[in-house]
Amino acid sequence: MSREGLSGVGPSFAVAILELVPVPFESRDPFRVQAMFGGIARRYDLLNHLLSLNLDLKWRRRAALEAHPRKCLRVLDLCGGTGDLSVALAQAEDPPSLVVCCDFSHPMLALAGPKFARKGLRDRCVTVEGDALRLPFRDGSFDAVTIGFGVRNLADMSAGFGEILRVLAPGGRLVVLEFSRPTGPLLSRLYGFYLRTVVPRLGDGASGRRGAYVYLARTIGEFPAPDLLAGMIRETGFAAVGWRPMTYGIVCVHTALKA
Repeated sequence: MSREGLSGVGPSFAVAILELVPVPFESRDPFRVQAMFGGIARRYDLLNHLLSLNLDLKWRRRAALEAHPRKCLRVLDLCGGTGDLSVALAQAEDPPSLVVCCDFSHPMLALAGPKFARKGLRDRCVTVEGDALRLPFRDGSFDAVTIGFGVRNLADMSAGFGEILRVLAPGGRLVVLEFSRPTGPLLSRLYGFYLRTVVPRLGDGASGRRGAYVYLARTIGEFPAPDLLAGMIRETGFAAVGWRPMTYGIVCVHTALKA
């Protein structure tokens, strides 16, 4: 397990919540997925903003608000990538004491650390390289877990939700920010065309990685509808499961509590 970002950075109790256990990669084609995200890491932020017309910033701020940060709160930003959601959490009006940005892509996290430093957040944000299906944290380590645009890449979503439930403290909050299906037939058709045609061509062209954004667009199109995802979260053992659509249903913020 990598502790990059924990050495000399952030609160001293950051190390205390880590278990000294090896962390395996995702079981479903792990090297392909890991290599894909590593290959697009350098242009990932730029393309997120470009392909969403900068709406991704608004979506992440809303997810951070739903996490209800408060003083002394420990938040895990799972599948945190380059750290944009971690930044939104740490820059909230009443920010948490610790935000752990966890991802299994080393090149992504290598960009998150300097981003935290540039924004003056090194005392609050740290990076941990780890597998979402076997998190390197003790039971009940966090008061909230966020996962932004990462659930659909998990090899086993139910297992991933189970791990999140395990590392949440009683009463802890889960916030999932993920793409969904827009409402209205016309918008649905336009959005489908955008996913199938514009996203792959623009994304693959700008990133220089052929096929990466074809994969990402396909996972968005195949992702479960909000009610089905809510059912999966509920079946894992979460309570008070709900969701809020944003931007005409293009994305949803799902929330739940650990009883």
